[in-house]
Amino acid sequence: MEIPADVQRTPDERFVDLADWPYQPSYATVTASDIDIPLRLAYVDVGPETGRSVLLLHGEPTWGYLYRKMIPGLVEAGCRVIVPDLIGFGRSDKPTQKSDYTYARHIDWVSSLVEQLDLQDTVLFGQDWGSLIGMAVVARYPERFAAVMIGNGGLPDPEHRDQMMAAQQTSPDPGAFLRWQQHAGQLDSMNVSETLRNGLADIPGAAIKLTDAEAAAYDAPFPDRTYQAGPLIFPALASPHGDEGSPFIQFAQAWRVLETWQKPFLCRFGAIDPILGYFDHHLIERIPGSTGQPHQRFATGGHFIQEQEPDALVDGILHLVHQTQPG
Repeated sequence: MEIPADVQRTPDERFVDLADWPYQPSYATVTASDIDIPLRLAYVDVGPETGRSVLLLHGEPTWGYLYRKMIPGLVEAGCRVIVPDLIGFGRSDKPTQKSDYTYARHIDWVSSLVEQLDLQDTVLFGQDWGSLIGMAVVARYPERFAAVMIGNGGLPDPEHRDQMMAAQQTSPDPGAFLRWQQHAGQLDSMNVSETLRNGLADIPGAAIKLTDAEAAAYDAPFPDRTYQAGPLIFPALASPHGDEGSPFIQFAQAWRVLETWQKPFLCRFGAIDPILGYFDHHLIERIPGSTGQPHQRFATGGHFIQEQEPDALVDGILHLVHQTQPG
């Protein structure tokens, strides 16, 4: 498809011979309800077509590469694994204006992919913004999803702010997300691999060790700052932007479905993550389907738990796959 105006598309050669990433992309043209710009969304789709579908959603400032340690185990177990790059990340199109990115549009863009692939009986795994977006998509299409697993993610609920604030106070550093938000808001460019290595805004529980080859892979989608509007604006998307554009509207709509969700809901979290590592307690208390599930907390696990505990996350996803096996 033709590249729309004010949209960057990372050259394919940036993704050649990336470490531990042999996957070829598929593409879907996605739209959002309030903006008439078709965008190309990239996704990996591997494993048997007849296998149980598992949807893996990344967050900020990563891309599908974050799941390179989990994809093989899921495919080996017979799952069909779908790993999108959110708009603004990975091989997906990147609008150059920060104002083009809203939480509601991200929900629409991922929803468009779910509809086009006609995903059914799917297990969602989401982390960071992949959880906020993913749970909203599940709430929009509860009939398409059999189970949900969250790792170091969350979903604010405007109608229970007191509970949210109480949960946040259990974080080892309750002000961590605000510092990251303020830090990102002052940047006009981002070195993604150094941001990951340094723990976002120097937050130890968000730091990950990367080889130089892995660092290069995380940097691959962003040749220069004109490709970086998504990573730069994402931390601000959790803040209100006026009555019509406020993410709080979508947060509340999603929670009204999730607080009655009876299907399996599993949390596996890194405990030293001060940004979202505390949020599992809130999800488990509020979502009925979490009762009796084998939740886990990893004492040395941080924000990017896919890098640190991939086998345990695969084990959790496969538990949900087997628990919800049709028939």
